[in-house]
Amino acid sequence: MRILLIGAGGVGDALAKIAARRDFFDHLVVADYDLTRAQRTVAAIADRHGDTVAARFTAARIDASDADAVAALAREHRATHVMNAVEPAFVPTVFAGALAAGADYLDMAMSLSTPHPTDPHTQTGVMLGEQQFAAHDEWVTAGRLALVGMGVEPGLSDVFARYACDELFDTVDELGTRDGANLVVRDDNGDEMFAPSFSIWTTIEECLNPPVVWERDRGWFTTPPFSEPETFVFPEGIGPVECVNVEHEEVLLMPRWLDARRVTFKYGLGAEFIGVLQTLHTLGLDATEPIRVRSADGPVSVSPRAVVAAALPDPATIGPVMTGKTCAGMWVTGTKDGAAREVYLYHVSDNEWTMREYGTQCVVWQTALGPVIALELLATGAWSGVGVLGPEAFEASPFLELMARPESEGGYGQPWGMREGPG
Repeated sequence: MRILLIGAGGVGDALAKIAARRDFFDHLVVADYDLTRAQRTVAAIADRHGDTVAARFTAARIDASDADAVAALAREHRATHVMNAVEPAFVPTVFAGALAAGADYLDMAMSLSTPHPTDPHTQTGVMLGEQQFAAHDEWVTAGRLALVGMGVEPGLSDVFARYACDELFDTVDELGTRDGANLVVRDDNGDEMFAPSFSIWTTIEECLNPPVVWERDRGWFTTPPFSEPETFVFPEGIGPVECVNVEHEEVLLMPRWLDARRVTFKYGLGAEFIGVLQTLHTLGLDATEPIRVRSADGPVSVSPRAVVAAALPDPATIGPVMTGKTCAGMWVTGTKDGAAREVYLYHVSDNEWTMREYGTQCVVWQTALGPVIALELLATGAWSGVGVLGPEAFEASPFLELMARPESEGGYGQPWGMREGPG
């Protein structure tokens, strides 16, 4: 297996560092628009693991907005798999470039949606991933696999959903992704600061778009942003967090392969975070269309959202000043052997541990873990397929077993938990 990793931001950097401990691939090219970022990742691997391991990594420059450039770099390095770790705005070009190069493809976030109304009968927009699923037959004809939404959420949560449907329930009422954390970022004075642990570009996109819900009798429909608040109690000391509806890929993926009455995604954002996002929207600072602004060098065109992203700390750099844990999981209700059952399947990532072990903050590290495991399963043949498929299209047990098995026994040493009862 030869991997072209596109994107050396927080998640791409973490992905390469996790992969450096594994031997299932022959070579991994770390490519980024900013070559110095890709070089920094390869240098960090050399510092930690030595030149022998680092020899399996190469840094390269790539313009992810150019499908031809993606295809050319994939062919140059004889990539068998293109791993997309850039902003979801670049999904169409990376997706097309991988297919043109004859490589398999993986991503952690799917092609973006366009606004659609809350009335499902008059829905006119484009849903998350719709452009990619439209290309399914093309990928089948080419005999290639596009494994989409294979991060942590989406990704691990979808694996948990498949496992629950296969092993834990006879009938499923709701598949509900529930994500929460107790992370705190402090400035040099020890004061808490607003610093999103993930790309603010992606965060604005998924939090301010109308959230999608799926119900068996209605299909897909949308609700207002931050709707249906509920308090969910997260494990391992995180505790109760208010969660709200957010647009996310799981709701678009799971109903395609799994049988449930309802599918939802709720994220524990917190009142302050919601307030900031609402203010950005009110001021128009979430907009992506460039506007003309004055600068020291004269008028320039820049998108308001790009300004917000530039003003905030890079999520890849906040690990040293962040404390706490993040939890990704799948809450499932239904029946087993004629009795009602309620289960929460989850994985918790501790920032202190990920910083010590990998030098990356816990949110991006947890996001990067799933695709590395998936790539290894594809390399060994434990997972295989063609077309545009989500994680729930594959048997869950091999993934969860490899994830939890100790590193000393060839696994990833990341046990996952299961809690019976209500959240």
